[in-house]
Amino acid sequence: MDLSAVYRINTEALDQYNTNKTKVAEGSDMFSVMLNSAIDNLQTTNAYLSDAENEEIKFALGETESTHDLMISLQKASTALQYTVAVRDKFIQAYREIMQMQI
Repeated sequence: MDLSAVYRINTEALDQYNTNKTKVAEGSDMFSVMLNSAIDNLQTTNAYLSDAENEEIKFALGETESTHDLMISLQKASTALQYTVAVRDKFIQAYREIMQMQI
C-alpha cells in the first residue's frame, strides 16, 4: 500500500528539503524546516482522527448508512496514528542515543 497516498507524506516535504539544501549549505536552519514538516504531519493526523470520530458519530446516530466511508476514515486515522507513533519512537530512540554519547 502506498502510504503517501493515504497520509500526505508526499513529495512536498522532500521538495522542500531539496530546495533548501543549498540554503543549509549557506547557513540556513534545516531544523525549522523539519520541525514545520513534523507539525504539519501531526495536524494531519489530528484531522484524520477527528474525521474518523465524526464519521462514527454520524453512523451511530443513523445520519449515514455508508459503512464504506466509515471504514475508510477509520483506516486513514489508524494508519496516520501508527505512522506518527513510529516517528515518535524513532525520535525518542535517537534522542536517547545522543544523550548517551560521551563528549
